[in-house]
Amino acid sequence: MIQVVGIGPGRREGRTIAADDALRRAEVIVGYTTYVELVRDEFAEKRFVTTGMRGEKERCVQALLLSREGRRVALICSGDAQVYGMASLLLGMAEEGDEIEVVPGVTAALSAAAVLGSPLCGDFAVVSLSDQLTPWATIERRLRAAAAGGFPIALYNPCSRHRPDHLARACAILMETLPASTVCGYVQNIGRDGQKSRVLTLGELVHEPLDMFTTVLIGNAETQERFGRMLTPRGDRRGPHRDGGAARRRQRWRAVSGRGTAHAPSA
Repeated sequence: MIQVVGIGPGRREGRTIAADDALRRAEVIVGYTTYVELVRDEFAEKRFVTTGMRGEKERCVQALLLSREGRRVALICSGDAQVYGMASLLLGMAEEGDEIEVVPGVTAALSAAAVLGSPLCGDFAVVSLSDQLTPWATIERRLRAAAAGGFPIALYNPCSRHRPDHLARACAILMETLPASTVCGYVQNIGRDGQKSRVLTLGELVHEPLDMFTTVLIGNAETQERFGRMLTPRGDRRGPHRDGGAARRRQRWRAVSGRGTAHAPSA
């Protein structure tokens, strides 16, 4: 039995009850070394199997072999088990008869958004700037599409030692559509020691020395800075200043339905 477990951003309080239960019941915990260290002290009695940064396939192989030996395995991921996690890779490598369960966790986009305010209250896009598995040309196309669609955007893996200029390149692409004054923010080491956050503009973001343990949020045309936090208003903003909205909705409904006012829905 393998449970692919999203352990959330870092500290225990950021994990789901289901994730905690999976870790308690596991005989072996498999994961990237940095993520294993987040849980090692808490589950010191467990057996741990770790690999380095690019050892995703090796981790899956180890988890499958241990499971086929009859061990109960937790294959852990930071954040969520699916969003840039290990679930897809493991399921793709599994064979008929392998028992696998995916245990979701709180992904970095949502954890970062909570730290920064409320920038992701409606539709939003998520894009990783790592070209390890996705060609850079595809990443560029997705960035342009997200900006053109008016989505707030969460950027994962913005920079690393091997790709120090990816965030600056992404910002330049986004500024083909968005003004440099667009409200943005980032959080480093979410839910861990050394957590740091900042709200700034897209133009300022270009020059920030960030790393792969940072999540970046790009606002849309409606995102604003309010008391040092990011706020993207909800799409439904009815209120006293919009008292004509109900009448316009009824007019549109009548035009589409061809019905009279007696049957028109209320606001």
